[in-house]
Amino acid sequence: MLKVISHYFPSHTLQQVVFDALLLFFVVLLAVVLEASPDAPDWQVFAPSAFTFALLMVALNTAMGLYRPVPRREHREVVVSVVLSVVVSVPVAYAVFGLLPWAALAPHSLHVNVVLLLGLLLIVRGVVNQRQASGLFSPRVLIIGTGRDALMVYRDLTRPLQRSVEVVGFVPTAGDEKTEVDAHQVLSPGNLASMARKLRVDEVIVAVRQRRGGVLPLRELLDCKLAGVRVLDLSSFFERVQGQVRLDSLRASWLIYGDGFRQGLARTFVKRCFDLAVSLLLLVLTLPLMLLTALLILLEDGAPVFYRQERVGRGGRIFKVTKFRSMRRDAEKDGTPRWATSNDDRTTRVGRVIRKLRIDELPQLFNVVVGDMSLVGPRPERPYFVDQLAREIPFYNVRHCVKPGVTGWAQVRYQYGASVGDAIEKLQYDLYYVKNHTLVLDTLVLFETVRVVLTGEGAH
Repeated sequence: MLKVISHYFPSHTLQQVVFDALLLFFVVLLAVVLEASPDAPDWQVFAPSAFTFALLMVALNTAMGLYRPVPRREHREVVVSVVLSVVVSVPVAYAVFGLLPWAALAPHSLHVNVVLLLGLLLIVRGVVNQRQASGLFSPRVLIIGTGRDALMVYRDLTRPLQRSVEVVGFVPTAGDEKTEVDAHQVLSPGNLASMARKLRVDEVIVAVRQRRGGVLPLRELLDCKLAGVRVLDLSSFFERVQGQVRLDSLRASWLIYGDGFRQGLARTFVKRCFDLAVSLLLLVLTLPLMLLTALLILLEDGAPVFYRQERVGRGGRIFKVTKFRSMRRDAEKDGTPRWATSNDDRTTRVGRVIRKLRIDELPQLFNVVVGDMSLVGPRPERPYFVDQLAREIPFYNVRHCVKPGVTGWAQVRYQYGASVGDAIEKLQYDLYYVKNHTLVLDTLVLFETVRVVLTGEGAH
């Protein structure tokens, strides 16, 4: 995993992205040399244009989910991902060629050849992503502990399609629970720094919760760190690998003294400018779709078209969120709030469609414009559920230190939540976002949202 501006990216994914971008860049340049005008090409124009084209195509393919590895058995997801990428990327690529400053100098055959190569690259990438993920430089990892947590760490590091590390073994400690890992991988106790040097270890993960009473060899861990070996605790490990701040390994002191959770004026200003620019653009682009949706709702179930509901925003402030009405007008006639569920019998026929495509969320862009919400952030919940969840889940109210979002890290990483258990899982993703939110992470979430909408993943 590589950290890019407070967010971790799988190293093998970044390698794929860089490889595809360079391949497209050099292929366009080669095509220009072979097929362009016989006059010497103006490289000051050609090279930046080719680079822009490559970056745009890679960004588009990322939004289509082409760089997300999927299990070999999930053939449908592979086909959907590849078909979506080809259907969207090829016409866009052809259109982009027409807009490039050197388009008039390039023959039509150059356009066709590069676009065909792009289509072939998409198909190959979709097939390759079914195979075991691997990076060019797989770090060697040593796990401290042999109990349940150590086994959990090992499974996360070696799960199918995500493995890009080499686990060299487990080191037992005095406070270990019953050994739950493979006994053949348990190493004989010894000096940790010497062991790390002998085994050429790049990273040590401390998979032990109990740290008092001399359980951990702190001095030896410090020697490892001073020798250039990375040392991670459980909280940092889950944050890096799963994109979560796990509640079962979270302490208040970590929230207080740890990195992240910065809410500076500069970040707030940049985020607000980003929200306004993107939300206004989306409102203009989706206006015809919203007008059509409003008409269909009126024809099926009459007015009102919009549904306004109280939600909890930043700092616990109550505001009213605006959505297209997807349920019957008497959906909560008894006055008791209920979780929305899969195949909810309260939804209308139009409502089922617009919820599956997430069209019902579009009016929340007006909430973004007026400042109640952000484009990206924890999803706002109703006060009734917030009170319930805050009583049952520790640190739940931490998610309210940023504005709620139209979409969020939890929405693109976890299924639709309809229970307290789901709320706990989503909170772990929300805490990660609150701790690490940057413009890079916001952009990534928006890309992932496009994929979720197009594939219908997690829709209710």
